[in-house]
Amino acid sequence: MAALNSLLAPHSLPSKTPRSFPSPLSPSFHHSVLRLSSSIKNARLHCHASASSSAAAVVTEAEPDAAGEREKFDWFAHWYPVAPICDLDKRRPHAKTVMGLDLVVWWDRTKGQWQVFDDRCPHRLAPLSEGRIDPWGRLQCVYHGWCFDGSGSCKYIPQAPDDGPPVHTFRKACASVYPSFEQNKILWFWPSADPQCKDIALKAKPPYIEELDDPSYTSTMGMRDLPYGYEVLIENLMDPAHVPYAHHGIMRIPKSLTSRYVLLENLSQIS
Repeated sequence: MAALNSLLAPHSLPSKTPRSFPSPLSPSFHHSVLRLSSSIKNARLHCHASASSSAAAVVTEAEPDAAGEREKFDWFAHWYPVAPICDLDKRRPHAKTVMGLDLVVWWDRTKGQWQVFDDRCPHRLAPLSEGRIDPWGRLQCVYHGWCFDGSGSCKYIPQAPDDGPPVHTFRKACASVYPSFEQNKILWFWPSADPQCKDIALKAKPPYIEELDDPSYTSTMGMRDLPYGYEVLIENLMDPAHVPYAHHGIMRIPKSLTSRYVLLENLSQIS
């Protein structure tokens, strides 16, 4: 009963005392504010450091990609063969297409060398390869007779009056010239008409094959347009086993290979 009375008797609940804050004028208040400011400052520094670290990580990860971009192979920063010298006629211009670029090759008798131009007259874009070599050894356009020297400068415009402005000297009247180089009895060109590449041969030359200039070696030059890429051709040339079959009757085959071919053919007939 005493226990029951104890449970039923009113009990005073502990009163919730409100949390006391220091007075704004008290030293403890200023100390609390300073601690809060210090905490906020440290948090900001931590966030800034984290952000800087993240940014540095992003830059570090991006650098290899940028380096990879710089290391990509530039197809237009190398020498390419245009034609064997033996296939070129000094009396007329020749149309060639290399690396998707339309070229005109012509003999500059003033400089005594082959020139490679963009196959478009700057006047009306007529193909210069359909023109001719004029009596003064200049490349003459077939459309309006504009004449160009080996440096691409327009030297004569038949329609321009003699007492008029020298329009043939204007920069827009010049033909685009590609750097060219003769080596190993082959005419090479650099596929960029940028003036900065004008003297590229002083810095880099085409690959030199010593045997082609050695009189003790016999070499044959020729050109043929094939409807596939160079990688297919290289694979084909590195596969001599196909020669007796794919080129049967049209190529010289050593006797050792011929006898082996006959043996294999006889065996196939027996089987």
